[in-house]
Amino acid sequence: MFELKIISTFAAAHQLKMVAEKCENLHGHNWKIEACVTGDQLNNAGVIIDFGDIKKILSEIIAELDHKFLNEHEWFNGLNPSSETIAMRISQELDNRINDPAIKVSSVTAWESDDACAKYICP
Repeated sequence: MFELKIISTFAAAHQLKMVAEKCENLHGHNWKIEACVTGDQLNNAGVIIDFGDIKKILSEIIAELDHKFLNEHEWFNGLNPSSETIAMRISQELDNRINDPAIKVSSVTAWESDDACAKYICP
């Protein structure tokens, strides 16, 4: 089994409900996203997927979140836009957009600061 990790960033605001009082105020983060994909087989080029291809897909996903108020984003209807749900939704979107059944998203980590993150480990 092989695993690739790519990293991207975006800036966005959110308000969390039913957590620490401070986090219920409107605030923003410079998010760092780490996305990992796995595959059992290497292609003819000796890779599971070209880094450029997976970076392009993640970049398209990130562009939909960058400089947005996440509470109003359709991906989070009925969900608190926490680090956990951001990681989960990015994972789901990435999985939906990869056009190769041999490539699976293994995890996505959403860093909201240098010392706090949430990781979604795909089932």
